[in-house]
Parts: sequence; C-alpha cells; structure tokens
Amino acid sequence: MVGSALKTLTRPALRAAAAANPIRCVSGTAPTTFVRTKATLPDLSYDYGALEPAISGKIMELHHSKHHQTYVNSYNDAADKLAAAESTDDIGTIIALQPLINFHGGGHLNHSLFWENLAPKNSGGGEPPSGELAKAIDETYGSLEDMKKKFNAALAGIQGSGWAWLVKDTQTGNIGIKTYANQDPVVGQFKPLLGIDAWEHAYYLQYQNRKAEYFSAVWDVVNWKAAEKRFGNA
Repeated sequence: MVGSALKTLTRPALRAAAAANPIRCVSGTAPTTFVRTKATLPDLSYDYGALEPAISGKIMELHHSKHHQTYVNSYNDAADKLAAAESTDDIGTIIALQPLINFHGGGHLNHSLFWENLAPKNSGGGEPPSGELAKAIDETYGSLEDMKKKFNAALAGIQGSGWAWLVKDTQTGNIGIKTYANQDPVVGQFKPLLGIDAWEHAYYLQYQNRKAEYFSAVWDVVNWKAAEKRFGNA
C-alpha cells in the first residue's frame, strides 16, 4: 500500500494490515512521501520443538517457515500490485485485489498473533490467566474450564478452515468467543485476545483427523500473559 494506496485504509482489513506493517515517512527538501514497509516473517521466541508434545516441532517448522511465509510473500505481492493499480486509477484491478489483500494480509496478522499466543511450558505456557482477564473470564463463563469448553465447541463448529478467537468488545468492554472463516482478521470494534488456528495445516501432521485432541492439547502451551497484555491494551 504505497502512496495512493493510503486511500484504501478505510477498509477494516487494510487498516489492520497497515497496523502490522507501518508506513515510513520520508522527508527532506522534496515533498513528503510515504514508503510501505514490506511485511516480514516474525521470529519466534522459542524453538520449533519447544511446544512438544502439544504441538510437534515438525508442524511448527512447516507452519511458521512455509505456511506463514507464503502469506507474507503473497500479501507483499498483492500490495505491490494494488499500489501500481491505484497509481493508474485501475479500479477493476483494485477491486479484484481486495480478496487477496484480505486473505493473505489476514493470514499474516492471524499467525503473527498466534505465535505470541503460544509458549513452552517452562516459559509459562499453560499457566492460567490472572488479573482482570481472569476476572472477566470468570464473570462471563463461570470458570476458565467452562470457557475452554465453549471455545473448543466453537472450534469444532467451524466448517472448513478458520479461527476461533477470544475477543474484547471495545464498545462494551465485554469479552466473547467469535469464529472467523478462512483468514479473515479480527478488526473493527472487536480486539483479538487469544486465537487458535483451526486450519488442517495446524494439526493434521500430528493429530490427523483427531482435531478435537489438538483443540484440547493446545491449551497446555497457551500463553495467557500475551492475552492479558492485549486485554489491558484493548
């Protein structure tokens, strides 16, 4: 999203993508211009095998270095094409590129948050939430275990590929569980706190068709500290 591509940032998905990939201001004697920073694959704060046995090292390696990298590459390609189309006011191409921006940009955003949602057990993975988020979970769902049951039910109810998220409604302050198809990102009045990837590539190599086992096991490596920080910032 370079130059005239800024016009499209009123669209929620593009605003979210821009937030993850800030635009750098370049000034001097010439008029101010804006250069889009390319999306890049984020580093993990843990080794690929650090989440075993909940998530195998091979899955993590493929998921991060292959699947996420593809979303990054495809988003950058679509964003470059969008910038070129907007520079010539090619409305047809601009419209045609929106689904690609949403899908690949959403894939980059969702996975970047997902990696932060996970932590090895020796680094706090699986430890229950505390503070205001824990209080909100108890008030809304009765207990953390009841929240997990409802969350896993939402995951199991996704038809095809998608995500389930614990979100905060910025208008009411309430938390809730929402599902999103494919790589649709959490944008607008809802802020993502905790997301679980329900795409087959997140579990199939290890759990095959037993996805319910993956949904149960992943809680052993959930990083609630990241969710608490997002809750406070939302």
